[in-house]
Amino acid sequence: MSGDRKTLSLRITGRVQGVGYRAWLAGQAAAAGLDGWVRNRRDGSVEALLSGRPYAVDQVVAVCHRGPGPALVDRVQAVEAEPPDHPGFAQWPTL
Repeated sequence: MSGDRKTLSLRITGRVQGVGYRAWLAGQAAAAGLDGWVRNRRDGSVEALLSGRPYAVDQVVAVCHRGPGPALVDRVQAVEAEPPDHPGFAQWPTL
């Protein structure tokens, strides 16, 4: 992580699939000007890579603990990661 850019890999667990979490997170990240991606995992979790200004990344991580209305988030795990090799924010297929 450099001083002007922070990149985190997230794993979000709970009732986070079938409730619009992935699309909601993509909207939050895009509105914050972040690069990265989000996808569902076959184990029922959501995985994301968030990269951008440290304050913006921290804000999006904070709202991930709440999620969209119908979600029930149990846990948000975040670890430092390498930035994505593409600009913008994307929704990826389930892995």
